[in-house]
Amino acid sequence: MVEGLVFRGRGDNMKVETGSLSIPLPSPPLPSRASRLVCLAAATVAFLLGVAVGVTLPLVLSTPPLALPQQQQQQQQQQQQQKAEEAVEGASIVGESGHGLSAPLHTWAPPAAASSSATSSSVPPGGGGATAANSSGWAGPERDAPDVEEGAALLVDEVYWGAAVEAALPPGFPDHELDAWRKFIRRQPVVRLQEGCGRMQNRLLTFENGTQSCCRYRQNYDQIQGEIFSFYLSRLLGLTNVPPSALGVVRAGAWQWAGVGSQLALAQWAEERPVVMTRYVEGLAPAFIPAPLRSSRRRLHPLDVEERDPRDLAALAELAQWSDLIIFDYLTANLDRVVNNLYNMQWNPSMMEAPAHNLARHATSGLLVFLDNESGLLHGYRLLDKYETFHASLLQALCVFRRSTVERVRQLVASRDVGQRLRKMFRRHEPDLQDYLPPIPDKSVKILNERLQTVHKQVSKCEKMYMNS
Repeated sequence: MVEGLVFRGRGDNMKVETGSLSIPLPSPPLPSRASRLVCLAAATVAFLLGVAVGVTLPLVLSTPPLALPQQQQQQQQQQQQQKAEEAVEGASIVGESGHGLSAPLHTWAPPAAASSSATSSSVPPGGGGATAANSSGWAGPERDAPDVEEGAALLVDEVYWGAAVEAALPPGFPDHELDAWRKFIRRQPVVRLQEGCGRMQNRLLTFENGTQSCCRYRQNYDQIQGEIFSFYLSRLLGLTNVPPSALGVVRAGAWQWAGVGSQLALAQWAEERPVVMTRYVEGLAPAFIPAPLRSSRRRLHPLDVEERDPRDLAALAELAQWSDLIIFDYLTANLDRVVNNLYNMQWNPSMMEAPAHNLARHATSGLLVFLDNESGLLHGYRLLDKYETFHASLLQALCVFRRSTVERVRQLVASRDVGQRLRKMFRRHEPDLQDYLPPIPDKSVKILNERLQTVHKQVSKCEKMYMNS
């Protein structure tokens, strides 16, 4: 036993001093073997968890959530695919032949005072015209404006729409679609008749495969003639804005109508009556009269075009379609469209701000669709004494034309055979219906030739006024 030992300090600093000798004492005992193993395992697990989080976190953040319902994911994929298709190809009209129409779209919006009570709506062909407006102004997809030199591409020879505007026009209904429609309505049974498509006795037909048609029925023949021969005239003029139309005959006992006999009786359709079947076009919206033609000083002349934004080709393409519409309605004396708005201004001064009657716009392509042309060529000609002032005022307001339309008018004026051409089209397209519907009358042909000459004179007047200035 050592005497004289003095202990100083505590724990790790504890020492034993004996005179000048200093002896360090051992540290506290080391942990047991089991404790060391636990510490090692914990460190290993922490390391592995860190590695796992560091690897998987970037992968999780770069992929879409997996917890979305399958239906929601499919909807997102369909929306992305639809946007991609629209960006490349434009939209298409829903129909039997899948006819495509290209964007962009514009329509003339009413002024702010008139737009507050209006809402967007769809207009069926023959539905008596649009009844609502888009209060947001211009409608349709927005696109980057192309680089167009101001004024340079808008007009050619001062009074004709330029190449840039012509290229922006929607293609409309091509000839092959017309042939396909005529064949289709002769091979498909009708499975349903329902009210719609304008006047009381018109019906919306549904064929066996689901395709629909606006079917026009009248007690007299002249409005059936007016509808089908106005359609033929639109093709002679190169206008593709009138939907495909063809004639049919009501026979309750025939295979095509056998399934809707009771519905025919309810509609009070008589046997052996000719009807006009027009392809139903979906996606239609109201169309508004452009601002240059609304006021009492209405005019669409070169100066009015040059004042417009040359980059807005969609709006200019719609104006170009209006120039065709004015010529078409003047030639046929259609009183159920813009003339209807003009005539009703005596009771409602804001009628020119309302949607144009019997005119619609395809909501994604911008095509103006000329609907309900039954007053043309016969009924409208009998009422010229009452409405000619309105017809003439619209034609005289126009001094910008599509060159292709003017060339067709000049050919018909020079040949004076528009009557023969219309009758030939009737025989070729409806060979089995010659005994059910009379051809266009000679009196109507005479008036049509006179109105073709009037259009030709208007074009010549505008050329002299602007091409030599």
